[in-house]
Amino acid sequence: MKITIQPLLLQRFPGLQVLLRRLTGLRVERESDQLQLFKEKIAEEIKRKYRLETVKDEPVFRAYRDFFWRAGIDPTKTRPAAEALIRRILAGKPLPTINTLVDSYNLASMQTGVALGAFDAGKLRGDLTLRLANKGEKFLGIGMDLPIVLNGVELVVSDEEKLIAIYPHRDSEETKVTLETRDLCLLICGAPGMEEQKLVEAAETAVEYITRFCGGTEVR
Repeated sequence: MKITIQPLLLQRFPGLQVLLRRLTGLRVERESDQLQLFKEKIAEEIKRKYRLETVKDEPVFRAYRDFFWRAGIDPTKTRPAAEALIRRILAGKPLPTINTLVDSYNLASMQTGVALGAFDAGKLRGDLTLRLANKGEKFLGIGMDLPIVLNGVELVVSDEEKLIAIYPHRDSEETKVTLETRDLCLLICGAPGMEEQKLVEAAETAVEYITRFCGGTEVR
């Protein structure tokens, strides 16, 4: 499996990069005592590293925010995923518990600042494409009651049959990670101005945490 970026997007957003990682043999559970302890450790590190008043000015979040504005997303309403999680911690709120897989890559996202998308690979068909939406396409994101109709200006990720994400902040309900997920497609979402090494670091961190708490191996 590979991901291709539509040439039009590379012209519009020079320097835009995405990475893809595959993992197999996973065991996803609702929660884990070991993971909970690790969450608390990471939360303490976040509190030492960031301040609520200035977290938006960190270079990685600034890059996402600038990208969001250019992509038609208001980052004051829809914040970059890692920034939103970090803000929860700094505001004294607990991190959400979804399942051990989602919670693991959320920790990697917070530590590196890089947005990650995760999809049940068993529900994907063929290769992936990062492209502009077609006007009138429908998308049902995780947690949505009804699908939204896209205007044709959104950046989306699709497989060969369907949309699987609005890039880089909303994954599809149909391909989301569940307790039954055994094979994973992990998307490391870059933005213009971000170095590839930053994305590689996020990928390695996410794979390390996922395999620590969910088992499995990376497919090279």
